[in-house]
Amino acid sequence: MKSPLYEWHVAAGAKLADFGGWDMPIEYPKGTSEGFSGGVLAEHVSVRVGVGLFDVSHLGKISVVGSGSLNYLNSMLTNDLNRIAPGSAQYNLICNAQGGVIDDLIVYQNSESDFFLIPNAANCAEVARVLTENAPADIVIENIHQSYGVLALQGPLSAKVMNSLGLDLELDYMQFTQVQLPLHPELGSVIICRTGYTGEFGYELVPSWSSTLPLWEILVTQVNGLGGRVCGLGARDTLRTEMGYPLHGHELSLDISPLQANAGWAVAMNKGEFLGRSVLAAEKEKGLSRISRGLKSLDRGIPRAGMKVLVGGSEIGEVTSGTFSPTLKHGIALALISPSVKVGDQVEIDVRGRVSVAEVVKIPFVESKVR
Repeated sequence: MKSPLYEWHVAAGAKLADFGGWDMPIEYPKGTSEGFSGGVLAEHVSVRVGVGLFDVSHLGKISVVGSGSLNYLNSMLTNDLNRIAPGSAQYNLICNAQGGVIDDLIVYQNSESDFFLIPNAANCAEVARVLTENAPADIVIENIHQSYGVLALQGPLSAKVMNSLGLDLELDYMQFTQVQLPLHPELGSVIICRTGYTGEFGYELVPSWSSTLPLWEILVTQVNGLGGRVCGLGARDTLRTEMGYPLHGHELSLDISPLQANAGWAVAMNKGEFLGRSVLAAEKEKGLSRISRGLKSLDRGIPRAGMKVLVGGSEIGEVTSGTFSPTLKHGIALALISPSVKVGDQVEIDVRGRVSVAEVVKIPFVESKVR
């Protein structure tokens, strides 16, 4: 499948790859006719020190509407939607009956009877299917994946870009609004969210599918004017790894529970029944057999997903995500390992047959600046 910006990415010379069934830009070339330079390292740094713009239109979109939607979603998702109000968003997970994670997603509450969900691209259809299969007759679930684009504007200068659109928003983290851009009313209504996946102050903009390209071109001009860059999903991955944010298929899966993934903070055990609760409660009472931890390389080794983690030559887990940190200038990883290994302990990583030494550390690896 293709983003509404696919032709733009091709014209810009982006390196494209399959991402959840979508042809998406991984990085942009070092120099292009638009006047910006790219590459994962440059794009990553731009977000940390200035501003970066991502096309994440591959993300899913699901509408849940009808009387009782709040209570229904609370019976399906792990977090407690009673903790948020209209105009607020919440990180959530949907599990199967065995406590495995079908997907993690952001839930936007328009009202107690109207919710907008953004799951991952590859899992959107399955999330919609599970919600539809279990929904009462008066609740309508719609998979509107290709009705909206999603653009992520991230970095300390992102508010200046928003100001250039004629907007002076006072949104707290995980709040959203729906507005017409004062200088560009022709684009129609745009959902603007104070959310993101980089650990930096930023916004996600959700225009209609047909308005995504003109809005993108306006934003590109403003971002370039501030010395920022358009960014691909390669930089998005290094940025989220530095924050310790999970990625479904790596830190979360049908075989990895939210508790094992260190996402227990998004599991409201005391709210009542929800899909997978009994299994998760039993797992919590018994004690975890493995847990996600941060690893910091103490040498020049670069951890990668699938590499074995060892202590004294004995395997105690494996890397779920690993990369070179452009901010810290050394290797970092998230790994699913035995809970007997604590923060401050040293472990070994089998880097293609060579032993690399790493320290177990608290995440995030770099300071969060989302607020």
